[in-house]
Amino acid sequence: MFGAQRTLSLPPLTRTITYLLAINTAVFLFLEFGEISSPGLTRYVFDWFGLRPEAVMHGYLWQLVTYSVLHAGFAHFFFNMLALWMFGAQIESMRGPRYFLELYVAGLLGAAVFNIALSYSRVLGDPTIPTVGASGAIYAVLMAFGIFFGDSEIIMIPLPIAMKAKYFVMILIVMTLALSLRKSNGVSEISHLGGLVTGYFFVKYTSGRGLSFSFSERYFRLRNSYHKWQRKKAAKKFEVYMRQQQKDSKDYFDEYGNFKPPDDPGKKDGGKGGWVH
Repeated sequence: MFGAQRTLSLPPLTRTITYLLAINTAVFLFLEFGEISSPGLTRYVFDWFGLRPEAVMHGYLWQLVTYSVLHAGFAHFFFNMLALWMFGAQIESMRGPRYFLELYVAGLLGAAVFNIALSYSRVLGDPTIPTVGASGAIYAVLMAFGIFFGDSEIIMIPLPIAMKAKYFVMILIVMTLALSLRKSNGVSEISHLGGLVTGYFFVKYTSGRGLSFSFSERYFRLRNSYHKWQRKKAAKKFEVYMRQQQKDSKDYFDEYGNFKPPDDPGKKDGGKGGWVH
């Protein structure tokens, strides 16, 4: 499906892709069979777990995530999962499971935020209507694929048309912008646009090892800076104290500000002195 050459080989089923496919498939089958025995189940689940901006603003925060595993029909489910596998496996193979999962979650959350923010304008949607589907997260994956593998050719199934991934993403953006202006399906297309934007910023402004790695690096950098500041502050206080005692701090600290090991010629372990570990 992708690569420098045109090929019909299928991508591998990577770990994160397998988990996501399994979760979405399990929920889809549960609703399909549940609707047979309990008519109205799907509507009930969509109301409680689909993304309704009005409900989220009243505390139904779980909908920011749960909407992504619900799908409105087989075609909606099938093509989302197919795109997830075809485009996501390549990214996970290159960047790893953690990076891909963070990209996926960022996409679905970004799509949800776009949906909520713009639906309240009532020009591009209605905050009382639920939105379902993993499309927002999938569009983030598509954007990432277009950035990472822009010169790879993809085949537009079922049409025998091959084009470079970067052009495919460009066409996708234009179509999404155009469809977003249509009142009939504005909310879902706005979610798609949110996924595209989130995917772009995630790829461009996070570390190649993922968002959590970037946060941990910044945390440890800030923590180390704080400890250095504390040491400098303590060193200044110590210098003031040494001056008051008419002693030279250089007898106790080396040029790097570290304590010199004490000289203890009377030690019983060979008379070397120094610190005991």
